[in-house]
Amino acid sequence: MEQLFYSLLVMLLGVLSCVFYFVGSNWLLLLIYPVKHVSNVKMAQNIRRAAAIRPWLFLGPALFFLILYLVYPVFDSVYLSLHGRNGEEFVGLANYEWLFQDNEFLESLTNNILWLLIVPALSTFFGLIIAALTDRIRWGDFAKSLIFMPMAISFIGASIIWKFVYDYRAEGSDQIGLLNALVEYFGGTPQAWITLPFWNDIFLMVILIWIQTGFAMVILSAALRGIPEETVEAAVLDGANGFQIFFKILIPQIWTSIAVVWTTITILVLKVFDIVLAMTNGQWDTQVLANMMFDWMFRGGGDFGRGAAIAVIIMIAVIPVMIWNVRQANAQMEGR
Repeated sequence: MEQLFYSLLVMLLGVLSCVFYFVGSNWLLLLIYPVKHVSNVKMAQNIRRAAAIRPWLFLGPALFFLILYLVYPVFDSVYLSLHGRNGEEFVGLANYEWLFQDNEFLESLTNNILWLLIVPALSTFFGLIIAALTDRIRWGDFAKSLIFMPMAISFIGASIIWKFVYDYRAEGSDQIGLLNALVEYFGGTPQAWITLPFWNDIFLMVILIWIQTGFAMVILSAALRGIPEETVEAAVLDGANGFQIFFKILIPQIWTSIAVVWTTITILVLKVFDIVLAMTNGQWDTQVLANMMFDWMFRGGGDFGRGAAIAVIIMIAVIPVMIWNVRQANAQMEGR
């Protein structure tokens, strides 16, 4: 109860602080550039000056925190990656040389590539199929709400839910894990699913697919509804069947939206951390780059240089996808 009280208090103080800042900064601006009791020429000058300054006053806090929490860490990470364990001794590219000779890093890189190949593709595919199907049924909005619901759950919370799905007890004990209970019911042998090589990665990916399918569904459903009915009606008159309409008429018209969804999930996958940390902590060949970075930076490794080098690798991998995603979004907004 105490934690809830403090959480609500922090939220209230945050909102009140924003209101105070915006109202106060606008009042100060009008005090410096008054529009009352001045000549018409002076008033016009003050209005122009205030209008030029006001956007920067409102953007100021966002820009400050953007620089503090995004721009500064980028340069600091690059700096640390060129230094030793304590971030003091300059070692040049030694940390990067170590990375590409380290088996755990190569394992993490391989797993990240596997996540990249599977999660964005299946999340986008399921989101597209569900978006198309739910638009055709009467209770489609209710179905969409249920499918979108996992988006409201944190990755840690989702991982805990799925831990109960994959839970394993020794053979002969009551299986509380849903998957093993079903396996045992149909006469199979219960398995410790998250310890099975290769398959445990797939089981972890299922969690992120479960979460992100709702996101893909919402975006693609809006894109499908934006398609002019005339194109579909023309295809029907030409004798096209349902599959032809879907793949040859609808998909090409929302391809930009599909690409944006795909790349957005791709960026998320490159940074995946919480699920692996909560489910396996990188054990049983499930390590990924972000969890490895966390281990080296803050855990037993305690090596700022190597941890920062892994962070830089993740950043380098994310930047091209992000740039392409922004360009696609801009092109879509411009109607190109």
